[in-house]
Amino acid sequence: MKHTACLVCGSKRIDPLVRFYEKTGLVKCKDCGFVFMEKIPTIEELALHYGRYSYESEGYLSPITIKSYNQQLDEFEPYRKNNKILDVGCGRGWFLLEAQKRGWEVYGTEYSKAAVNICKKNRIKIKEGALDEAFFDDGSFDVITSFEVIEHINNPNEELRHLYKFLRQGGLFYCTTPNFNSILRYYLRTEYNIIGYPEHLSYFTKATLNKLAKQNRFKPIKFLSTGISLTRIKTSKKTSQEKLIAKDSADEVLRNQIEKNWYLRVVKKLVNSFLTLTNTGMTLKGYYVRT
Repeated sequence: MKHTACLVCGSKRIDPLVRFYEKTGLVKCKDCGFVFMEKIPTIEELALHYGRYSYESEGYLSPITIKSYNQQLDEFEPYRKNNKILDVGCGRGWFLLEAQKRGWEVYGTEYSKAAVNICKKNRIKIKEGALDEAFFDDGSFDVITSFEVIEHINNPNEELRHLYKFLRQGGLFYCTTPNFNSILRYYLRTEYNIIGYPEHLSYFTKATLNKLAKQNRFKPIKFLSTGISLTRIKTSKKTSQEKLIAKDSADEVLRNQIEKNWYLRVVKKLVNSFLTLTNTGMTLKGYYVRT
């Protein structure tokens, strides 16, 4: 099975992505510019792929990530009204645990049964499986987050329609996803290990993510494009087999150095400002209000 129309705008004017990308399976919409995998994965393919996410090991949660979560939650405070927050594709629930400590009533969704069981042990109200409109009541949440999830699905309009339904009017939707216009993609081209079927099915830019949000009645209020990953470069080029998230990864070592040195924090801020200005950071971060 293959897609015959754009997943964002519905145009049937889609062509294979060329110039280095002919063998990736990617196609691009001629009308809105959205890039996505042409092939539609079967339920069996997805079950086999995500079945490898066993969550048996403890995993690594960096103290710097915890600090980042709390900075994010500080930004969400002005939207707290019903006191309910939802994290779509919440994994082990680490972000929700930080929200829970701050008094939020926390909810999550997850595809992995193993992750669902972990969340249940931590008193997170969790729904298993792909997002469904029957999961929650209309207008239930003040804030909905989606960290590195939307790239895994091939029905983004349906996903955002559900989120619009779950979010109260004036509530905040915060979304992060890999940036297809990042410096890393231009540098690594087809070596870039972000590109891969059936792990990643949708490849957003600032323009296409904002278009998706706006046509589903979300108003953009802030947008960032940040980060360059040394670990991602090394693993893409197969010069290292280090985990993307680990205590001794190149990225984590650098993060710790930056955390300890004020001048490196200034440099990081300047670099991220440039990446946001040029929309070439590794990660897109969109803030959207339900109208």
